[in-house]
Amino acid sequence: MLILLPPSEGKATGGTGPAVKLEALSLPGLTEARAAVLDELVGLCAGDEDKAVHVLGLSAGLRGEVAKNARLREAPTLPAGQLYTGVLYDALGLATLDRAARRRAAKSLLVFSGLWGAVRIGDAIPSYRCSMGVRLPALGGLGAHWRGPMAEVMPAVADGGLVLDLRSAAYGTAWKPKGEVARRTATVRVLQADTRKVVSHFNKATKGRLVRALLVAGARPKDPAELVVVLRELGFVVEEAGPGRIDVLVEDVH
Repeated sequence: MLILLPPSEGKATGGTGPAVKLEALSLPGLTEARAAVLDELVGLCAGDEDKAVHVLGLSAGLRGEVAKNARLREAPTLPAGQLYTGVLYDALGLATLDRAARRRAAKSLLVFSGLWGAVRIGDAIPSYRCSMGVRLPALGGLGAHWRGPMAEVMPAVADGGLVLDLRSAAYGTAWKPKGEVARRTATVRVLQADTRKVVSHFNKATKGRLVRALLVAGARPKDPAELVVVLRELGFVVEEAGPGRIDVLVEDVH
């Protein structure tokens, strides 16, 4: 099973690992594309700060992210599973998984990123600010930049078993499963049970708990239909909304 996650805007600080080595990251077929984004992002943020703030879509309170991006090549690193924080990752609770579930997480989880393309949770990366929605002056939109390299590497990464796609729409632009992989791919919406409306904050928390439950249980569904069965066995209320589309219903969204 491969689980595709979005990153989080919030990131941990205080990394102590050595500077990032692009050649050491997972999915080595993305190295050249990663270098291109890193080079332009560092150059942008080392130059005109106002321009960088505009390009990255930063608020006044996040202006300090520009200086941080300018130092990405020498900045200390953390494993991605420790770096990403926020509602989904808090609910997932990687640090509190037992050893077997952590091994499964290392093999199954793939976090998409505007800067790195996609990383596994053991990959050592620095804190950064660069969403998939950014349009860099030279490279253009990052979703389009990643589409070609991702199309080359992802079919092999997704070979066999279920692909559980929990990415947000922006990160979904970098790679869309096709053909036989698409038939093994499931997407999940979290809906309020009484109104059938999508809930935002609770959406992230529920997806984090869902991933945690699958990892702890050692579940290995092969396709969306098997995933529905597994999730019901784990106590989730789910409905099939269409081919490969699953709705998780929640009663309390507060």
